[in-house]
Amino acid sequence: MSFFKKLKEKFTTQTETVTEKFKDGLTKTRGNFSGKLNDLVARYRKVDEDFFEELEEILIQADVGFDTVMDLIEELKMEVKRRNITDPNEVHGVISEKLVEIYEGGSDASSELNIQENNLTVILFVGVNGVGKTTTIGKLAHSFKSEGKKVLLAAGDTFRAGAIEQLEVWGERVGVEVIKQAAGSDPAAVMYDAVKAASSRKADVLLCDTAGRLQNKVNLMKELEKVKRVIEREIPGAPHEVLLVLDATTGQNALIQAKTFKEATDVSGIVLTKLDGTAKGGIVLAIRKELDIPVKFVGLGEKMDDLQPFDAEKYVYGLFADDIEKGEAEE
Repeated sequence: MSFFKKLKEKFTTQTETVTEKFKDGLTKTRGNFSGKLNDLVARYRKVDEDFFEELEEILIQADVGFDTVMDLIEELKMEVKRRNITDPNEVHGVISEKLVEIYEGGSDASSELNIQENNLTVILFVGVNGVGKTTTIGKLAHSFKSEGKKVLLAAGDTFRAGAIEQLEVWGERVGVEVIKQAAGSDPAAVMYDAVKAASSRKADVLLCDTAGRLQNKVNLMKELEKVKRVIEREIPGAPHEVLLVLDATTGQNALIQAKTFKEATDVSGIVLTKLDGTAKGGIVLAIRKELDIPVKFVGLGEKMDDLQPFDAEKYVYGLFADDIEKGEAEE
């Protein structure tokens, strides 16, 4: 059975509103990537070096990342040779298989959060200003609360104008308490208060906002290290997750940001916002392959439940949904 057929069967046997979200959220990327791929397949009668050169260009334009593309093309060439594939139409399914393999081939591809059962879970959010950190925190707070968990928010971005108020708006909207101090306060002091409050109130989850002034890179990284030390001193083993929030619409710039934060702090997962707003959703693969950090959540729209746990197969389904549903891409 072809990989496309397996995906179709898997997702049509479930009540897959989430799969629809991936399909809708990746509309722009699918139009860019899958559309160009279909054109390529239609123009070639055989799989040759020219075919692979054009495919390489399509993948790079989708922001899959140069190194990732080179590895993928090599693996595709070997697989085509091994299976003795000569028809370009048959390469379609092989590409989708390899995309999933790339994602799942890292050290820990799980999108599961490190939740502490029956204990406080502390999640620290890092990332530059403007990527959607506060919105992500609000949406995750909503998700945890809908699961019956008691959630607190920590307003650790004390320097950006309006950051505390923005988090408070989300707190009111979701119905969770925000621990804060005055603007300009020491972020580590806010975290200390927040951890103490979360512990005394027997909260299940503490979601911590932080500053994102990357122009003051050295100071910012020192500040994040101090925040982490304060949290760890109060709760050994915390923070249990350090989630780096990246804006998918910034493409390769998001990869540069990820490398910078990875150097300074132990990033355990990526939240990729605004994936629905870009035609270059291949950045998911570039992040995974080049940084070996799992993408834990993706933003697929503006609604409260449009922040979804990442799933490599659903992602590939979203990339090739039109072909899968039409049954055009069969091996």
